[in-house]
Amino acid sequence: MSSTTAPPRTDPTPPAGRGPGRRRRADRPDRAALGLMVPALVPVLLFSVAPLIYGVYLAFTDARSGRNVDAEFVGVENFVELLGDGDFWASFQIGLVWAVGVTVLQFAAGMGLALLLNQDLRLRWLARTLAMVPWAMPPVIIGLMWKLVYHPNAGILNATLRDAGLIADNIDWLNDFSVALPAIIVVGVWTGMPQTTIVLLAGLQGVPRELHEAAHVDGAGAWRRFRSVTLPQLRPVIVTITSLNFVWNMNEFALVWVLTQGGPGGRTRLPMLYAYEEAFRYGFFGYAAAMGVAIVLVVLAVLAVYLRRQLKETE
Repeated sequence: MSSTTAPPRTDPTPPAGRGPGRRRRADRPDRAALGLMVPALVPVLLFSVAPLIYGVYLAFTDARSGRNVDAEFVGVENFVELLGDGDFWASFQIGLVWAVGVTVLQFAAGMGLALLLNQDLRLRWLARTLAMVPWAMPPVIIGLMWKLVYHPNAGILNATLRDAGLIADNIDWLNDFSVALPAIIVVGVWTGMPQTTIVLLAGLQGVPRELHEAAHVDGAGAWRRFRSVTLPQLRPVIVTITSLNFVWNMNEFALVWVLTQGGPGGRTRLPMLYAYEEAFRYGFFGYAAAMGVAIVLVVLAVLAVYLRRQLKETE
């Protein structure tokens, strides 16, 4: 009895549900997915994109406070005036010192704490939880708490330094020209260190242990392993978190406002505080908006130079 093999199917008609029409439908965005994105996009458009566009528009007008005051388009007049505003550029220099100082110290302290929390320590979970406490506190509460710490007569800092014999007279930390800016930088570092620590800790846990073991076998000490193995592996994480920290610190307002309101004598008046005063104390909304646009442009320029240098080193 002979068996016959069925010839291969040569029908050019594709099976149901397949073919060019099906592929075209698959390539289109899923309308259901777009529908699910709308609730998230609407708040972003309403509370982020729309105010940003309106702020840029105000920068080219003479908008100011007052009843029945119409804003008129003035072109780049606000920016021309801004170029000659010595107070603004002085505040911008203070802002750069604040942002760079806080960012660098946040990274140094965050790296040290991340290396410590990455070790096999007892109650490591508790230490990691406590490390997040400053990040969970509102800036206003942090500012009020540190004002009590820095209080010239009843503050714990002066009392501790007096008991240790390091100072003879109380120091008015937030009203002394020589120490006010360093004092708020310390608060900024303490406030922003947790997120830096968590990001770096996540990066450390992603470094292959085999690289450290191989370097240890080759005779590399702890410092050399950190410099030659850990830092190169963490470079993308470091670039990301330091860039974000710089932007966040440059835009800081609430914390410094609660601590010093820009005093003494403008010694801690960051650019955002100066723009706030121009808008809500003196009523020059158009000029304050121009300050905001200028701050964004300068920050983006500084950030672009930093990122370009870092990316060039990774090539």
